[in-house]
Amino acid sequence: MRTIRLLGALLAAGLVSGCSLFSSSNTAKPAELEQITPAIAGRVVWTARVDNVKFPLAIAARGEQFVVAGGDGVVQSLRASDGQLNWRADVGQKLSAAVGSDGRFAAVVTRDNELVLIDSGQVLWRKTLPTPTFAAPLVAGERVFVLTVDRQVHAFDAQDGRKLWVLRRPGEPLTLAQPGVIGAYKDTLIVGQGARLTGVDPLQGSVRWEASIGNARGTNEVERLADLVGPMQRSGEILCARSFQSALGCVNAERGSLIWSRNIGGKLGVGGDAKQLFAADASDRLSAWNIANGDVQWTAEQFLNRQLTAPLSLGQTVVVGDYEGYVHFVSQETGKTQLRLSTDGSPVAATPVALGQTILVATRNGGLFAMRPE
Repeated sequence: MRTIRLLGALLAAGLVSGCSLFSSSNTAKPAELEQITPAIAGRVVWTARVDNVKFPLAIAARGEQFVVAGGDGVVQSLRASDGQLNWRADVGQKLSAAVGSDGRFAAVVTRDNELVLIDSGQVLWRKTLPTPTFAAPLVAGERVFVLTVDRQVHAFDAQDGRKLWVLRRPGEPLTLAQPGVIGAYKDTLIVGQGARLTGVDPLQGSVRWEASIGNARGTNEVERLADLVGPMQRSGEILCARSFQSALGCVNAERGSLIWSRNIGGKLGVGGDAKQLFAADASDRLSAWNIANGDVQWTAEQFLNRQLTAPLSLGQTVVVGDYEGYVHFVSQETGKTQLRLSTDGSPVAATPVALGQTILVATRNGGLFAMRPE
């Protein structure tokens, strides 16, 4: 029964996520690019490449390096300041999940469900997982944590690959073939299981708390999909996430209690800072909410149906990419566009990531573009 349920999940959720990697309807006409007078300066400072991106891409940013992986299984560490190669490793298989890194170790998952750990450019070990994975592994505290498509959580020792524990929870009939939520808060592992944000003891694999952000709605199992989707936003003790096509919400990680939740449709994760949460809805309306109480601060409609990425908050700016490879810099105070930079014309494939003032953007064609607003 578990195998049948998983196959159903992969088929149904694959159909859903296949059209949700870009977050608008195929029939809706994208908004034309608005005419803007740049309010800030910015430029591309270096470029690099990975293989064409045909899997859920994420970029790891640690210390002074960006760690990226292409679909062909090549993993690279690039110096944030100038894009110079620190190390390169080829795991020899195509990937299903992006790279996770703590600065030393880097972990990826292949299409054959193999978890591969790299230590400073050398493959250290490989372990086979029981089910597919779409979320980048979390590497923290000399451990590797993996969230599989059926929302099991597996923990491995980073040094030798020993399985430490596995957390299995009763699940929904279908799960979403899209990267879920996995992260950390102090000494607590944070994972998304269905519409619940769950705090887990990383040493034992036991549940410390749960808080539901969304509620399943609809007349069939596909419509009722409400899994939490990454990326998650952490601001101090507040954790915020999106429940797929259902809601946005924030949780107090110290108490494990829901602070607020709003019924807002959407398919991609969130970004933010200590004061505001940013996200696009299913039609790519970009909005800002007060992170303390969920009140709307502004809504911007200049990007309707432009298939936005999840947002990055940097300084006084919100950064999003779109389906034509444009990167938009938006004022955090007003939602007005401040700057637009272009890449290679293919869709921006992952949430932009920042180290200091350097922002790295990856495109579907494998282009890596490092940008600096000024």
